[in-house]
Amino acid sequence: MPNNNNKMIINRKTVCLLFIISVASTTINKGFAEGDDWREKMKYLQYAPRYFGPNAFPMPELRSGLLGTQWEAELRGEYHIFEGDRTKDVYTRLFVPVAEGRAGFEIGCVVYEYYNMTGETVEERHAAGKSWDNGAQGDVVVSSFYQLLRSGKWADILLEATLKTASGNRLADARYTDAAAYWFLLNIGRDVYKRPDNKLHLRMQGLAGFYCWMTNDPVHRQNDAFVYSAGISGACKNFTVNTGISGFYGYKNNGDRPLQLRTELNYRYRKNILSFRYKHGMKDALYDTFSFAYIRHF
Repeated sequence: MPNNNNKMIINRKTVCLLFIISVASTTINKGFAEGDDWREKMKYLQYAPRYFGPNAFPMPELRSGLLGTQWEAELRGEYHIFEGDRTKDVYTRLFVPVAEGRAGFEIGCVVYEYYNMTGETVEERHAAGKSWDNGAQGDVVVSSFYQLLRSGKWADILLEATLKTASGNRLADARYTDAAAYWFLLNIGRDVYKRPDNKLHLRMQGLAGFYCWMTNDPVHRQNDAFVYSAGISGACKNFTVNTGISGFYGYKNNGDRPLQLRTELNYRYRKNILSFRYKHGMKDALYDTFSFAYIRHF
């Protein structure tokens, strides 16, 4: 006669095996579904400053129309904040003058970025997740400069051409675009007051130019923007203060019109500079940024 105990053992094994296969199948299918969902979200990303991290679309610097004559190395820590995201990063920059300050080039990069977004921000940006344990690495930005005019009587005019590479990562979390951008600018500055000993001066400065970046839109493959900035700087002995407003105006009006109010305080001791910055974001620039840097001249 058949052994009922053996049948019960076989039935239990069969049930257990079917249960394991069912759970594994559900998990695998869920994984594929999540993967498909993540890939599906990619096409909904809005390639505009409002819907990406604070470093995805660098705002051009107001350079007062003058090019430095010394090498500069900078290490800066930044904290970006708005209600939907907290971002910390480390930024490095190297400037190299050429032809006794008549030209030069610069390279800069966010070498590490840590972020933590809210669920609402993740949903709005169609991001894959709130954060990434290993952080993100930013785009390399390479700039070249040429001093078109240096005149105390008229004005100082500086031409800038910049390329942002597609080296940044975490496109899935809407941190960097994985697409190139470039801009061409004219920086203009003029002293409005200057003491003979050069220990006190006041200077007006501004810039205007063209900013272009690649998008994921199959019809409009790029977005073009007008760049603008205006400000004032002052110096007293070892201290300098810069303040101004900067922004660019994209033609799509899809979150591509950021505006920033910037303030910077520097203290210089010989060839060393300590720099504190505050940037207040407006319109499509959502973040307020606090930063502190050490700059060394060579």
